[in-house]
Amino acid sequence: MSRVTTPFGYESTAAEVIAGVDLTGRRAVVTGGASGIGVETVRALAKAGAEVTLTARDQVVGERVAAGIMDDTGNSHVYVAPLELADRASVRAFAASWTGPLHILVNNAGVMAEPLNRTPEGWEHQFATNHLGHFGLALGLYDALAAAGDARIVSVSSSAHQMSDVVFDDVHFENRPYDEWAAYGQSKTANILFAVEAAKRWASAGITANALMPGGIRTALQRHVDAGTVAQWEDQYRWKTPEQGAATSVLLAASPLVQGVSGRYFEDSNEAELAVEGNPMAGVAPYALDPESATRLWELSEQLV
Repeated sequence: MSRVTTPFGYESTAAEVIAGVDLTGRRAVVTGGASGIGVETVRALAKAGAEVTLTARDQVVGERVAAGIMDDTGNSHVYVAPLELADRASVRAFAASWTGPLHILVNNAGVMAEPLNRTPEGWEHQFATNHLGHFGLALGLYDALAAAGDARIVSVSSSAHQMSDVVFDDVHFENRPYDEWAAYGQSKTANILFAVEAAKRWASAGITANALMPGGIRTALQRHVDAGTVAQWEDQYRWKTPEQGAATSVLLAASPLVQGVSGRYFEDSNEAELAVEGNPMAGVAPYALDPESATRLWELSEQLV
């Protein structure tokens, strides 16, 4: 397969990659749509005419964000729904409440490098939120996605996937020392492997699935990261604005340039090349695209959720 490239790049914004695209009549869900790049993803899709439901843990904050986006875009079809990805009941309730087709699912919400935290099931919280919650959500919405005929699933991963493969023998850190970055990296690898397997399993239903690295963006996602680490990042890397950070998500969700593309990992609005040793901020690790690991993760995830 040839690498997918577009005219866009590092500095492109969500508005630029979706310019000229008409999403009237299409319906989208963006998890974590009330903060960070989620807000700009919702804004871009709504401005292009889509009906967008943003999920939020805080309904009041979500309603305030939605109101601002409706005022900004003139699109009155921006809705808010509660969703706690680490809570299986919440995920099931959201999926059960959905009626009609769903054309775009952006798995955007996430947590980063938090101290050890476990769900009532004993699951490590980053894996439970970033991967298992979105996996359960996609499964619950499968019929709606299939009904669309050409649905797209977009999973926000990270270059931090290079910090860890999925450790199948101890996914939840029950028998190994907990490391917040290894846990985050594992969950982000899982986001990519989900796209690889969904692309294979759901192709016959017209569903495509891709994952992406949005870039480094200063948002609430870094709330668990110590100030010294953030300061070091600022010395080493260029930060994107939230509008730039949302660009690759929006491209994969709506652009005709990637129509039919599936099972791939993008960064800076282009398909990523394989990672090169010594440059942990770019590229995709081969293990994150491994089809056998993707199948194994899917089967494990089905058992859990």
